[in-house]
Amino acid sequence: MRTEKTEARGAVSAAARRLVEAQATGRACAPIADLIGADDIALAYQVQQTVTRHRVEGGARLIGRKIGLTSKAVQSQVGVDQPDFGVLFDDMRYADGEVIPYGRLLQPKAEAELAFVLGRDITEAGDLRTVREAVELALPAVEIVDSRIADWRIGITDTVADNASSGVFVLAGDGLPVDRFEPADVRMTMRRGTEEVSSGTGRDCLGDPLNALAWLAATAIDVGAPLRAGEVVLSGALGPMAVVCPGDEFEVSIEPFGTLTARFSEEQAVGKEEV
Repeated sequence: MRTEKTEARGAVSAAARRLVEAQATGRACAPIADLIGADDIALAYQVQQTVTRHRVEGGARLIGRKIGLTSKAVQSQVGVDQPDFGVLFDDMRYADGEVIPYGRLLQPKAEAELAFVLGRDITEAGDLRTVREAVELALPAVEIVDSRIADWRIGITDTVADNASSGVFVLAGDGLPVDRFEPADVRMTMRRGTEEVSSGTGRDCLGDPLNALAWLAATAIDVGAPLRAGEVVLSGALGPMAVVCPGDEFEVSIEPFGTLTARFSEEQAVGKEEV
């Protein structure tokens, strides 16, 4: 007789295979809530960890974490009501102005945010002072979120399992230490060409991007994978997401940092051979 634990393992494996196949073939899949349920977030993180192991075994290197769904505007856009987190791999990072191959993405959307580079481990959950002291530098960033789930038909377990709907990201500049500015006070504007497509402030990210970092630090400790020195942390959107199309170019201003550019190739996303 199959036990609940055995059934859960089978569901995790099936969900992970579905997501891996969607990424490998370039064809978005059905929601996975039908496999793991719509509310079991712990099981969804098990799926995420399974897919992460698959990527690492394939040669990818972990370089940090990302926090998702920190902005009320973004939560409203995707229909969820709480943050989540995923991991960052080395091949997800692009430089300011570097052309991002559109074909590696399925259904991308751009959001502007602050990135933190950690100068020390965070092994004990603490207050804002604790996480502030752990930050070596802050940098402006554009995260390109993506979903392996067709038409972004996601609930919280879908996006958690799908590595918090991660795609790629752009970092720019040399950064600033957080004693030079207040993350809650940054102001962001994102334009596609001459059209403004998003705006916001640090307070749109859980009240303060450092609040988001504190949430992640505590959550990472809870799951047994505390934040480590040298990791990059994308702290979450400062405003609404904008759909990305082939050939798009986004200019993002985050004061006091200045501007950065996320640029995409003209190539259309097409189905890829399974790997």
